[in-house]
Amino acid sequence: MDGYVESGKIPGIVTLVSRRGEVVVDAFGKQSLGGGSMRRDSIFRISSMTKPIVAAAAMILVEECKLRLNDRIDDLLPELADRKVLRRIDSPLDDTVPANRPITLRDLLTFKLGIGIVMAPPGLYPIQIALDEAGLTPGPNPLKVAPDEYMSRLGRLPLIHQPGEKWMYHLGSDILGILVARASGQSLEQFLHTRLFAPLGMKDTGFHVPAEKLNRFTSSYMAGKETGELAVHDEASASRWAEPPLFPSGGGGLVSTVDDYLAFCQMMLDKGVHNGERILSRPSIELMITDHLTPEQKADARIFFGEHSGWGFGLAVNTRRVDLATVPGRFGWDGGIGTTAYTDPVEGVIGILMTQRLMESPEPPGVFLDFWTSAYQSIDD
Repeated sequence: MDGYVESGKIPGIVTLVSRRGEVVVDAFGKQSLGGGSMRRDSIFRISSMTKPIVAAAAMILVEECKLRLNDRIDDLLPELADRKVLRRIDSPLDDTVPANRPITLRDLLTFKLGIGIVMAPPGLYPIQIALDEAGLTPGPNPLKVAPDEYMSRLGRLPLIHQPGEKWMYHLGSDILGILVARASGQSLEQFLHTRLFAPLGMKDTGFHVPAEKLNRFTSSYMAGKETGELAVHDEASASRWAEPPLFPSGGGGLVSTVDDYLAFCQMMLDKGVHNGERILSRPSIELMITDHLTPEQKADARIFFGEHSGWGFGLAVNTRRVDLATVPGRFGWDGGIGTTAYTDPVEGVIGILMTQRLMESPEPPGVFLDFWTSAYQSIDD
């Protein structure tokens, strides 16, 4: 890992590997270019590593019978009632047919609600343009729209596919966060803090970084368009994450540390229990980490899943071993601003890597691959 810092590819890295009670953490490089040294408790934008946390929050409400997996969600999200569906992905927005059925909570959790990120060049299809013009296109920066307005704008657009038909990335988690808030009667951050962060001791996890913690916040970087050298994406000292967001994104809004995220992963590995306190039941955890996609749905999303993974509730599940780390049953996800975390029940391994360099494609960058190879090559029993 140190080689990535020395080469200038990444300003700083924190790694954590846990196995059967032993935890090893290393910090390399700087929190920002020219700034202070990276620390074990440095705070990172974990982006899409938010998704498993919000899925777990939804399952808490399922266990309390405040939500049901197969119930239609338009009682709480009336903006999604009576959906229209495009005849084809390249259809004009008014070339639609009625949805075959309502959207369910299960659809949100498995990303089969019928709308999400279109993996095509920007502006290729009318629905892409409409999502962008409505301010709903996800990216590395917080959305500038409040949750109720988000739903209002989304409700004016058709679905791309029939509910349950195709897997489409991301929007399901953003909608899920709004559903959790409405079902619980709390803001998403309040519910996450009360039911997950406080019980798990995740003291540095939230949707923004308070002023007293900004000295531990990392700056984030991306590849420059012309030279390829690092360019600033978000400077910690003037960060977009320094204030509570207008839209607390269930798909990618959280900041966290390696130790905070370890607490969440360890709870998942321990079948829903943390320090003797039950957060979720074992059946809920097992349902979350089961692959819920058909072979055809995975084939359509090969850029995300390759030949080795599927999708559970808010996270990927390895289904086939194709390298050292893809152990069947291993689960987790990556964050687009340069983080990755997976939990392996077979080997008892939890691995977390946090960097500040934005990913340039859905395929994992070299630093992710090398981290996982290094972690798994060390297993000798």
